[in-house]
Formats: sequence, C-alpha cells, structure tokens
Amino acid sequence: MITNTIKQLPKQHRWTLAGVCAFLLLMIFIPSDDVAASRTHLATTLEVGVKYPLAITLLPSTNDMFDVDEDLDNWQTYTVKRGDTLANIFSTLGLSPQDTFKVSRAGTHAVRLTSITPGDLLYVHVNDANQFVSLRYPLSKTETLFIGYDDDQLLSKVEVKQVETLHDFAQGTIRSSFWNAGTEAGLTDNHIMRLAGIFGWDIDFAQEIREGDSFNVVYEEQYIDGEFIGFGDIVAAEFVNQGDVFQAVKYEDGNFYTPDGRSMRKSFLRAPINFKYISSSFKKSRYHPVQKRWKAHRGVDYAAKTGTPVVAAGDGKVIKSAYDRFNGHHVFIQHGEKYTTKYLHFTKRAVKNGQTVKQGQTIGYVGATGLASGPHLHYEFLVNGVHQNPRTVALPKADPIAKKEVDKFKLIAQERVAQLNNNKRIMVAMNLPNNFIQ
Repeated sequence: MITNTIKQLPKQHRWTLAGVCAFLLLMIFIPSDDVAASRTHLATTLEVGVKYPLAITLLPSTNDMFDVDEDLDNWQTYTVKRGDTLANIFSTLGLSPQDTFKVSRAGTHAVRLTSITPGDLLYVHVNDANQFVSLRYPLSKTETLFIGYDDDQLLSKVEVKQVETLHDFAQGTIRSSFWNAGTEAGLTDNHIMRLAGIFGWDIDFAQEIREGDSFNVVYEEQYIDGEFIGFGDIVAAEFVNQGDVFQAVKYEDGNFYTPDGRSMRKSFLRAPINFKYISSSFKKSRYHPVQKRWKAHRGVDYAAKTGTPVVAAGDGKVIKSAYDRFNGHHVFIQHGEKYTTKYLHFTKRAVKNGQTVKQGQTIGYVGATGLASGPHLHYEFLVNGVHQNPRTVALPKADPIAKKEVDKFKLIAQERVAQLNNNKRIMVAMNLPNNFIQ
C-alpha cells in the first residue's frame, strides 16, 4: 500500500522523498558532534519543497498539578460570545452559581477569566454527576490558564509552553521585481520588507535592483508541541546585487552584522521611501516639467503612489516642516552638524518643527504639492551644506560589534554562513527551482 501511495505522488515529490530517505540513512550511520546542529540541518533539509502537515490536538492535555479525570467525554467546549460572563457560561453548561464563585476565586490567576473575549474557547471538565472538576482556558499560543483541584482545594496556574524554533530557508532570483521574487520564494510580506531593511543601507531597492540579482535567506519557524504557530525573524541573509555579494548575520542584540562583525546599519538609509512602488531620476541638468526650462536637479525624484509613507533617512531634528508654492508640503531634517536631508512635495506632513525623529520614522506622505507634475518625493542629501547624490554618497557607518562580543559572534557567524552555503548546495543537489518552497 505504501508503494502504491508513493507511485501516486508527483514526480518531483518522489525525487524529494528519495533524497530525504537517502539523507536519513546517512544521518543514521554518520555520527554527529553537535546534536542541535544536526537537528537544525535535518529540519532544514526536510522542509525543502514540501511542508508536511502536523497533527493538532484540540482536546485539553492532562495537568499534573490537578486530579484530572482522563475521561475526555466529560470535557465540554464553549466558544465565548458577545456579552458572555463566567456566570452565564457556567449556567449554560449546567453548573451552579457556587461553582462560578469558587472558580473565580481559585487563586490570583483566576482573574484572567474576567477578560474573556468573543471567540475565545473554554474547556470545562465535569464529572458524571455534572460537578465541576477543572477548566482550561488558552490565553495565547504559548500560555494556558488551568483551574482545578489539588486535593480538596481549587487552585489556578498559567502553564507556559516551550516554543521550539527551527530554521527554514528560501532562495530567489529577481526576474521582474524584488517583491515578486520574494513572494515566489515563499517569503511573507514581513520577511520581504525585513530583508529589504537589512540591506537597505547598502542597496537602493528603488533603483539598484537588476534582473538576475538573487537572495538567500535563513529564517525561523516556531512550533509548540509539533504545531506550527508562526514565523520568527530572519537570522542570516545574502543578497547578490549586480555582482556584489552582501551577507548579514543576526546577533543576540537583535542587530545585523557582516560576517566579520561590521554593522549593517549605517547612519542613513539609502532610500527613504517604500521600494515597492518607486522609480527615480537624478541629473545635474534637467528640463523642469513644470517651469519648462533647464536647471540643476540637486536631488532624486522617487515617483510613487499618493499617500506612500516617507521615512526619515537618519536620526535627527526637524529644522523645517512647512508649505510653500515651490516645495509644497516639505520637511528638512538636520543630522548632527554635518548632514541635512530634505523631503519635498508631500501631500501631508507627519512631523513638526523642532521634533526629534528616529531613522525609519514616518515623516510625511507622497503627494504632488508645489511645483510637481505628478505624485513623487524629491529627496536631497547635503554634506556641509553641499548637495550630494543620495544614491552614491559615502554614508557614515555605525559602530562595529563590541570587542568583548567578537569571539562569541564569530562562532555564530560561522554557523550562519555555513547554513547559507548549505542551502545553496541543497538546492543545486536536488535540482529544484528557487521558487519551489511552498
């Protein structure tokens, strides 16, 4: 029967299954010095191409703290409705007001039952005499409130389930756009934006992405009792842009560094606007579409949809937030003594004069106010009062990783780079397209 089932699988899945079986045989006979690393590698290998469904247990699990009857037929499931309270829920389930009183005072954690919301599930355990035995109330994916008897006393506690983190990976090659390539590779919208943010200080995702550029990403997947509960962060990434290779590794401080410990973060973003929608032009001399004459164009125009958020390119102080007939709604930001950035033609400003802003904070929204022929952002970058090309100016770098953390970071970086390289070898060995991960 197993043989017939395998024959019914698509050819590409049969090859995948064969590769996985071969790998498992190797894992049996080849000892590993690092069990955790082998487990991660195995999980990564198994998850290439096919996501295997996991069984989900909906019934309450037993709890050693309480004398819980394992007769699951006596568990009742109740979905909270609008206006419900513990009292009317217990009444609906045939329990007495005394049961409600006792449960609501079963220790400090029982107060959580006062904040039940529509759609929540309550699992209530009663005995054959329809007397309350215990209750289970999932508070989140990781926390569950238990109320039950310990001897003759009702007690409550919150059980926190351990989250298991495994690593998966995705690879892609740009054919039409970075966004489309990320989607085809199986990345979530958040992962795509995160990937752009990691490399956004070195690559202008508005103008510098080319067909044939590629990326390679290792990211977290989180499980509880074998059940997938969501995606974690990217832990390592590689981006090849016009032949230049950029690699980034996440450290324990939450920041990303190059494998040799240099911070990926710069003092300024290369482009202060959502890359998904934009195009631009930069010329020292340009025919102005509104004024109908040739003049210097001392910034970059990012054509974008009206309302697209524009963010501060770096930390600084708003020295001007105003409107005039030439610049429309505009914002100027001073970054220390040396740098100034200017943002023109907003449809709406989101900051005020004198306000301190952080890099990545929304300061306005794309529009066509002032001398603008259509919705776009005009962005200028000044160094000591002199205009520079925002796309090519050398950006000051953030501090490298702390010296006391270097040795520890190097060990993590070696592991992450090995994962990135291993991912590429797996894809080549299995002869799978970049967008095969589903």
